[in-house]
Formats: sequence, C-alpha cells, structure tokens
Amino acid sequence: MNKISMKKILLSFVEIVEIFVICFFAVFLIRHFLVQPFLVSGQSMYPTFKNGNYILTDELSYRFEKPKRGDVIVFRPPVAGSFFIKRIIGLPGEEVIIKEGSVFIKKDNKIIKLKEKYLPSSVKTYPDLTVDLKKDQYFVLGDNRKRSYDSRFWGPIKKEDIVGKVKFRLWPPTALASF
Repeated sequence: MNKISMKKILLSFVEIVEIFVICFFAVFLIRHFLVQPFLVSGQSMYPTFKNGNYILTDELSYRFEKPKRGDVIVFRPPVAGSFFIKRIIGLPGEEVIIKEGSVFIKKDNKIIKLKEKYLPSSVKTYPDLTVDLKKDQYFVLGDNRKRSYDSRFWGPIKKEDIVGKVKFRLWPPTALASF
C-alpha cells in the first residue's frame, strides 16, 4: 500500500471513532439529564398504565416549573424498593383529607373535593386520614386505589425524590400516548 491510501484508511478510522464518541456522549447526556425510560411493574396505576407498559419520563421540566396536581411522576419512594409511578394529589402547604371514600384538599381555610376525572366514578379512596404537607412535600396516590402502595401507607414524598414527569407511553404500540 502506498502512503496516501494508508493515510485515507487512518483518517476514515479516526472519523468513525469520533462519530462513535459523539453519539455515546449524546445518548449519555439525553439518558441521564433529559429523558429516562421506565417499565411499569404492577397494577397500581391501572387503568392509566398497565403492567409492562414502557414509558418515558421527562427529567428536565421540574427544574424550571413546579410539579402540579394530577401529574403522573416517577420517584424514589421513602421505603425500600425501586422507582414508583404515582399521581400527585397534594401539593406543598396543603392538607389532604380522605374521608368516606373521597379526597379533599384544604388550603387557605378552603376545602375542595378533588375531581379526579382520570378515575372511574366508582373508585373510592380509603382509609380515612388527614395529612399536612410541608413546603417540599407531595402526596401521591395510584389510580388503582385498591391495589396501590402509596402515600396513604408511607406518607408524603419530598421534591428531591421526584425523578421526573411521565410524558409518553411507548409500549405497547397500540397504547401509544402522551401525557
């Protein structure tokens, strides 16, 4: 081989390595700072999410805005275990009251009955309890109230434990949706 063809081969190899390194860092940055995939395990969010659904979580939004009531989030639970997926019900500074199967929110001495349009009307929430949320706490519940291990059992979660907001369901393809 002559020097020119060897130099072309070497330059081509260097370009391939550069492309690989750039792609690796792009995927690393996206995966660890913007979007994270999760597999739903269990029935606690049924009918919104089913066991085996593959979801993408937006990890960036909550750096610029506060979590809102009704958001479906992935978080690290205050009890041992892997990540959980639940819906935000109570916000910092509020009082969450569960009474006779309904959820009420008390803030500024006003009590409102929570309208949970994402739940079938037959769904009731038990047991009766009252929880005061501090400035960095959120009260979360699963949509499948009979089969959900959530804030009713282990209390509120802290903002620092929230991984991100569920944005897309990717699997199964027949259930593709954004939230």
